[in-house]
Amino acid sequence: MRLLYTLLMYLATPVIVLRLLTRGMRHGSYHQRWPERFGVFPAPGLSGSLWVHAVSVGEVNAAVPLIKALKQAYPQAPLVVTTVTPTGSERVRQLFGDSVFHVYLPYDLPFAVRRFLQRVRPRLAIIVETEIWPNLYFACHRRGIPLMIVNARLSERSLRGYRPARGLVRAALRCVSLVSAQSRTDAARYRMLGAPTERIVVSGNLKFDMPVPDHARSKGEALRAQWGPLRPVWMAASTHEGEELAVLEAHLEVLQRLPDALLLLAPRHPDRFRMVEHLVRNLGFSVGTRSGDGIAAPGHQVFVIDAMGELMPFFAASDLAFVGGSLVPIGGHNVLEPAALSRPVLVGPHTFNFDDITQTMVSQGGAMRVASGELLGAAVLHLLRDRAALGQMGERAHAVFDSEQGAVGRVMTLIDHALGE
Repeated sequence: MRLLYTLLMYLATPVIVLRLLTRGMRHGSYHQRWPERFGVFPAPGLSGSLWVHAVSVGEVNAAVPLIKALKQAYPQAPLVVTTVTPTGSERVRQLFGDSVFHVYLPYDLPFAVRRFLQRVRPRLAIIVETEIWPNLYFACHRRGIPLMIVNARLSERSLRGYRPARGLVRAALRCVSLVSAQSRTDAARYRMLGAPTERIVVSGNLKFDMPVPDHARSKGEALRAQWGPLRPVWMAASTHEGEELAVLEAHLEVLQRLPDALLLLAPRHPDRFRMVEHLVRNLGFSVGTRSGDGIAAPGHQVFVIDAMGELMPFFAASDLAFVGGSLVPIGGHNVLEPAALSRPVLVGPHTFNFDDITQTMVSQGGAMRVASGELLGAAVLHLLRDRAALGQMGERAHAVFDSEQGAVGRVMTLIDHALGE
């Protein structure tokens, strides 16, 4: 099964190169870093490094408190952070600069994996959330490198997706020293996938330990002072194709009753920023953008946040937040960022990527689920017009966030044990 998988990976290499070409057209600097995808980069001279892999922006953000804890607990150990996406790479550089060594994770080709491990020479491999690459896992096992999956989550949809290669996945998971799951549900799914029961623990979600930036609240207050402190403001964060139109239709419904309302719209992917801006303009809204205007003006009806890593101050400046990826079957995104700032959360029906967190928020009264985009406007309008309910819902959202903290400490204990400390 593994030989067949590896053969298919080699046969797919021309398609991979074509994909690199396509992505390079959207991200100019991406061309310069192609060799990293095949394990080719100058050896940084590391030994005994701690390697953390976080596929994209969401996983990088989740890993932030863990990476900071590693830096504090093991100041002499070099830290390596890998990502898969350019936006994830940009986020690592934004957060950590040169204090960590960053490269792209190589494709799961034996020669590429071998080069990568020879250059970074990890003492411990830490995979954040869900990235199962058989050749990489087998290579770590052969070299005696302990491999942990932390903040591990596995949706029902992902579990079904792995079924055709379950034998290979089961063998790969037997190379994992420990699976630190977000929840009992995730732990059960990893057992069903083939991870040994005795190597699975439930440690909670690292995202609950996400630090709220010191400046977030003060920046949020400054933003509100600019566009009017009493103005109704709601935010649609991490939206995907098919969601912006529903959000804008909901905002039209809000404007009929609250004509001074402001929508903060943050598309998930940078390559869609310009397209979303054009959509807003074509629908006749008065629109501003983060890149062009800096901050929203009193006359703007919609403000497009076309920048990465700046959501927290805008959450702080909002009355409530809709979290995208949930009106379309993407699986939803992180509801904890607005909750950390005591902001009520709205989500659509598709939240399978964050089922436990979202359901907890809904059941505790900190979040509300809308069945479709057609119902979003009514839900937003109801909350914006009921300030008491808005405040109470925000307090409950924060209480959920507050009560679930502590995962970083539990995971660090597991890491200390894996390192023999």
